[in-house]
Amino acid sequence: MLSRLRKAALLLSVPILVFAIYDVPIFYSRWRYTRNEERAARAIEAEEARHTLAILGGFRISQFYASPRAIRKGEHTLICYGVYGAKSVRMEPPIETLQPAMVHCLQVSPSVTTNYKLVAEDGSGHTATQELTIQVGR
Repeated sequence: MLSRLRKAALLLSVPILVFAIYDVPIFYSRWRYTRNEERAARAIEAEEARHTLAILGGFRISQFYASPRAIRKGEHTLICYGVYGAKSVRMEPPIETLQPAMVHCLQVSPSVTTNYKLVAEDGSGHTATQELTIQVGR
């Protein structure tokens, strides 16, 4: 009985060995080809993104405004901003955690006239800033 199992194992090892010699290199080459195609596609997407940013004017603050810019104490106003090519965005004085966006608005209720400063930074250490003032009356 043991010798029959050895013969069966030997007979099964031949097709497995043929598979390994013939098919494994084919699967590997297909995997490598697919990986290279994916890398090329990512490179094209990155180049298209750089081109789009160049068309849009590169890294910049596209808009920063408040509506309305004058309120009474206790009222609210909207501050809206938009940035292109920014990696991070912050407001001074801090209002909330901000993310780079083409358009984003947030509600504020300053109790006194306040000067807000938007600071956008790209991945290369460049910064862009804009300021606006919300007038608060009685």
